[in-house]
Amino acid sequence: MDIEIFPHRYLSADTTENLLKGLDEIEGVKRMVLQGQRLPPAQSGHPDRRIITLKGHKIDLQVKTGRVLIEIEGDVVIDELRNVCENYLPFGFNIHVGTYIRKQKTVSDTLKYGEALDEVSDELVGLTDQNAQLSERVRILKKK
Repeated sequence: MDIEIFPHRYLSADTTENLLKGLDEIEGVKRMVLQGQRLPPAQSGHPDRRIITLKGHKIDLQVKTGRVLIEIEGDVVIDELRNVCENYLPFGFNIHVGTYIRKQKTVSDTLKYGEALDEVSDELVGLTDQNAQLSERVRILKKK
């Protein structure tokens, strides 16, 4: 089951980092995907193009977060997600249940990765733009 968190405005880097830390503490969250406007290159000096820290890993925030897509294990997690969002998104948000993250490899994946498709982990399916280099756009942080 997937959840879309749609904030009523774009999130700053600090708000994104705090929200992700709060969401990561919830049992039952499998994967999270950030979507939003691409930020200019780091050398441009944009205030939201910075390194955030999650689980001790440094991650280059490359988008101005407009939506957070989350794959969860069951309905019971939704209330916990809502509580975290209320803490970090005081300006408002919507939560939608649906299918937002692909679960299977597609023809587009075959065209992009070719014979290397078998080497791509199933947990990476649906996490990145088909036109982008996988190593530049996806960061996997394992739950302990």
